[in-house]
Amino acid sequence: MKPVFVLNGPNLNLLGLREPAVYGSATLKDVEARCRAHAATLGLAIDFRQSNNEGELVGWIHEARDKASGIAINAGAYTHTSVALHDALKAADLPSVEVHLSNVHKREAFRHHSYMAPAVNGVICGFGTESYVLALTALHSLLTANKKG
Repeated sequence: MKPVFVLNGPNLNLLGLREPAVYGSATLKDVEARCRAHAATLGLAIDFRQSNNEGELVGWIHEARDKASGIAINAGAYTHTSVALHDALKAADLPSVEVHLSNVHKREAFRHHSYMAPAVNGVICGFGTESYVLALTALHSLLTANKKG
């Protein structure tokens, strides 16, 4: 099976330093290690990436169309602003899950809207680093269901 792309957007490279009361003390390397360990228990390979550039994220989603079996994406603030990511996810035509560490619905009103949500299979938010684990579990379920069906 092709790997699952785990894509991370702007400012996620600052996890552990940026607003730990909101995002926790785990670093992005910690999140990656947790994802790799959980993916291994599911029999999934992952390709874990981070960029502060919207265009690079769009390019990676385009790449995923041919090179990935699914996408887990924490687009950070681009979630609330990017029609380009929405369109790329629709074009990728892969099982995909939107991920957030914090519960965006308990935060500022502008964070309540996601341009990506209509383009993905589901949204997981508010569980800290466990959100990534849940996203990988959901993708595994979607991929397994696709194989059986």
